[in-house]
Formats: sequence, structure tokens, C-alpha cells
Amino acid sequence: MRYGFWLPVFGGWLRNIDDEQMPATWEYTRALCEQAEDLGYDLTLIAELNLNDIKGPEADSLDAWSTAAALAAVTRKLELMVAVRPTFHSPALLAKEAANIDRISGGRLTLNVVSSWWADEARKYGIPFDEHDDRYARTSEWLDVLDSCWSSQHTSHRGRYYNIDDNLLSPKPFPRRTYSGAPEPAARPTIYAGGESETAKNLIAAKCDAYLMHGDDPTTIANKISDMRARRALHPGLPAMIFGVTGYCIVRDSEAEAEREVERITSAPDAAKSPAGFANFQQWITGSQLEKKISLRDYSVSNRGLQSGLIGTPETVAQRLADFEGAGCSLVLLQSSPQHTEMARFAAQVMRR
Repeated sequence: MRYGFWLPVFGGWLRNIDDEQMPATWEYTRALCEQAEDLGYDLTLIAELNLNDIKGPEADSLDAWSTAAALAAVTRKLELMVAVRPTFHSPALLAKEAANIDRISGGRLTLNVVSSWWADEARKYGIPFDEHDDRYARTSEWLDVLDSCWSSQHTSHRGRYYNIDDNLLSPKPFPRRTYSGAPEPAARPTIYAGGESETAKNLIAAKCDAYLMHGDDPTTIANKISDMRARRALHPGLPAMIFGVTGYCIVRDSEAEAEREVERITSAPDAAKSPAGFANFQQWITGSQLEKKISLRDYSVSNRGLQSGLIGTPETVAQRLADFEGAGCSLVLLQSSPQHTEMARFAAQVMRR
């Protein structure tokens, strides 16, 4: 199992806790990544939103790509998985930007391709907002252009969304992946993606290297992996997919202590003082095609993280991780709060077991 963590570019992961002691600043994120390397973590996922989905749209949030470039220069080992939304980036320009950051990092950049969902954010930044299937049609064409620009010179493309004439891109991405557990051979950055609609899963199986899943129990995750492997098999010649799952982690000395922390972070806020992060609940539900309904309590923690069940004593959490590995996952993307404290606890009590 490889251990990753979400970089707290929004200042935390809890929608009903205002201050999680993890400010959305360069200084905090740099210190956290340096600490994570010392603790033995394998990667960080850097989410991309121009508005703060967790703490409310007017709260601070870090830009994913300039943060990734800065981290590429000051980290040594971490895989830097940067989220990218095709709606917000020309594929040829993104190919150039990503190749440069990959060179700075020495082959540690990877991409998490996200097909957007937040209509208000797009409008506030002057970006056209496509409907669900159109977003995935754009992503499919975007991936074709990206891969062509990375793999060859003189790329030309005529499509529904993009027109490229004789693209030249030098230098290309670093010629190999240099982070722990990197797939071999892998000359270009690994492409991760997630999604639960039929459109999303078919696209990911055909054009991506890895499938990332929101929080769920190991049995559900095993079924999803089986389904994605069958979809992948429809495309002969492609390597086996990588599978990862998100989880919000609470490790305590007793189950009772862990449950008390769950209650603290999920208690419904006073309706009159509802934190700003809850306002996006309906937009997220209607803008995504999810396989299962989630409650407002689930939404209090980002990405259905509680449903992974990484909660309890070190022994309980270690067994749950073993169950995910048995289901086919080779990567877990952790959220916790405050991360500098909880990631150190997880490393000492779970990872080093």
C-alpha cells in the first residue's frame, strides 16, 4: 500500500469546524510536505478549485499549479499529483506547463484529471460551464491532445473543442517516473481520474492509468475495481490500472475516543450559524452523477471520507487498510485534521506496523 495525503489547500476538510489549525498558506503546506517526506508518505494530492469549497467561497484557497511548481523545487521524494480541470486549461498550454514542473521535480509530477462540477465557480472566473456529458467529451479530446503534445513534435488536431496547428513542445516531461512505486515503464506523467457515471468510467478505463474512488467500504470498493477491470479489458494492449481510495482517518487509543471525535466533527451546526462550506451541498449533488446518495452529515467531511471506515484503534485501522489492499487498492489518499498532528500519529501507529 502506498500512503498519500490531500494537501490542505482549503485550510482543512471539515465543513462545520471553522479553524482546523491548518492555514491555507504556502508556509504551512511546505512545512507539511517536508514533514510528510520525513515520515515516509509517498505522495500528495493537490486539489484544484479557484474558490474554497470547504470553508466557503470567500475563504482563502491556494492555486494548485503554482503551489505544485513551488513544491517541486523544495521536496525530494513525494509524488506530486496535481488536479487539473480541462475546462480551465488549454491542453497544449497545460502540456507545456506540466512538462516544465515535471522537469523541476525530476520526474515526480502526475495528474488527477477532474471534469468539473461547480457552475458558480466557472461563471465567476469567466469559464464556459459544460453539462455533464459534454464535460467528459471535452476531457476525452483534451487527453488526446495532451498525450500527443507530450509524446511527439508537430502535433496538429482538429476537434469539437480544440484546434492545434503544428505544436512544438520542448522539453518534454522527464523521461521516467522517479517516485516510490512508480509504474514501469512510464515515460510520461501518470494520469489519474475519478468519477461514478457510466460516461466517466468508460472514459477512464479507455484513456487513464489509474482510478480514484471516494470513500466506501472495502466490499463496495472491490466491486468497483472488478467493474473497472472489465471495462479496461475492452481495450487490449493497455497496462493494468492502478486503484486508489480516499479516506478520512481518525486513529485513537480506544474505539470510544475515535467515536467521540467523529461526533465532534459531524455534529450538525446551528442552522442560524451554518458554516459557509455547507452552501455548496446542493450544487455538488446536482453537478455530479453519484452512485449513492450522501447525507448532509457525510458532506460535513470532504469526499465521503468517513465511509472508508479508517476510524478506531491502530489495529482496527491497519486491518481496514489490509482489507482495501485485498480488494485491489494499492493507494490510499488520507485526509485528517489537523494534518501535521494526525499524519504523524498515523505514521507512528499504523504505517510503521
